[in-house]
Amino acid sequence: MKVSVVGASGYVGKELVRLLLHHRHAQIVGVSSRQNAGRTLAEVFPRYAHLRGARDLRFSAEPDDDAEIVFLALPHGVAADFARAALHVGKRVIDLSADFRTKDAAVYQEFYGSEHPAPDLLGRAVYGLPEFHREEIRDAKLIACPGCYPTSILIPLLPLLKQHSLGRTKSSSTA
Repeated sequence: MKVSVVGASGYVGKELVRLLLHHRHAQIVGVSSRQNAGRTLAEVFPRYAHLRGARDLRFSAEPDDDAEIVFLALPHGVAADFARAALHVGKRVIDLSADFRTKDAAVYQEFYGSEHPAPDLLGRAVYGLPEFHREEIRDAKLIACPGCYPTSILIPLLPLLKQHSLGRTKSSSTA
């Protein structure tokens, strides 16, 4: 699959690029970072210089149009505009920010202190927790990656919630 990483020079983007460089089914066709435009992956991340493509792949200021899948490794509030543009031209978008982790714009505003930049897209996003949404993720055009804290909580709790095991229990003693 041809992939690009928007925001490839930040911590999350850098780690994603590292994983994709080792992935046998991914071909990175674009990495974007306005501050590193024109430089190669190997120049920006010398420890990746030995990996396939790192010496040839150059950062661009704008996302690559050849990608089938666009990863957004951007801050919340910024990713939504890039998601809208990529979806508009038929790309599959995997957002690593918090922009699409909730379907409720009011919840987003409560937690992030600003209005959601693309509330019309919230209903299209699939929460990317494959342990519980594997089938929906397969066909989704917009996937919201869960953060590490929610994942660590949801993985053990969701099965219990589905079994209704966390409801109130009656006390064995009576008053």
